[in-house]
Amino acid sequence: MQNIRGIILVIVSMAAFAVEDTFIKSMSRGLPVSQVLVMLGLGGSVAFAILTYVQRGTLAPLVHRDMRAPIMLWRNASEAISAMFFITALSLVPISTVAAVFQATPLAITAGAALFLGEQVGWRRWTAIAVGFIGVLIIIRPGAEGFQIAALLPLAAVFGIALRDLLTRQLDPTIPSVSVAFYGFAAVIPAGLAMSIFTAPFVMPVGVEWAFILGAICFGVSGYYAIVLAMRIAETSIIMPFRYARLIFSMILGMIVFGENPDRWTYLGASIVIGMGIYTFLRERRATRDEAPEQAA
Repeated sequence: MQNIRGIILVIVSMAAFAVEDTFIKSMSRGLPVSQVLVMLGLGGSVAFAILTYVQRGTLAPLVHRDMRAPIMLWRNASEAISAMFFITALSLVPISTVAAVFQATPLAITAGAALFLGEQVGWRRWTAIAVGFIGVLIIIRPGAEGFQIAALLPLAAVFGIALRDLLTRQLDPTIPSVSVAFYGFAAVIPAGLAMSIFTAPFVMPVGVEWAFILGAICFGVSGYYAIVLAMRIAETSIIMPFRYARLIFSMILGMIVFGENPDRWTYLGASIVIGMGIYTFLRERRATRDEAPEQAA
């Protein structure tokens, strides 16, 4: 029963993130990307500060000494940089393309864990990672007619998010997830302010833009909270494949809201990325299961 609840929460989370992306893309049509970053950072950090107080009855976890540890600072920096790439990509590239490339994140995490954390990754998983990134190249098609350099931005965001998640694995598990999320959103604020040097001046949102801002914050916070709940109540091996539902939701919203029409190469590349991601995860699950009897012996 808990696994079923976890699956539902993951699907809800992925739908929420897809809607958040839609609001962000809509915001970026009238507001500078730097301002979008600052407003999302402010809104998300306030929301998680309130959530911390509701859960803990105090804001003390937000000023805990571990929040100033080097690993936390590096995590926040990678969060900020990846947000810059991701939101800039949403403003310039079709949402379906961004979502398709973003599905390569688990592959990047597996590769990073092997290269930097010493985790054992066999040749089958390395092959799957390589094939998965070939799928990414099929999606963005560098060198093809009509190729835009901006199509590389979501790939840069993938590596930033992978670094963030690898650093998150090294955090003290006693640190509340909502507190980690608070600093992740807060780190986006200075990133947006720094980026404002190179973008158009901030403007006062008008009319429906306020709804876009509120919608992006509400759905972003809700999606994050849902995925945290799912990871805590269900088996990771059961719910992980359902994270790829985000691509389906993003493509549907891209067609309905922005009139996008992904070509067959995007579908092919996305299928390869998702297939290799699921294969890599299943191989990792099997390797973990095989190691358990050896450790017990």
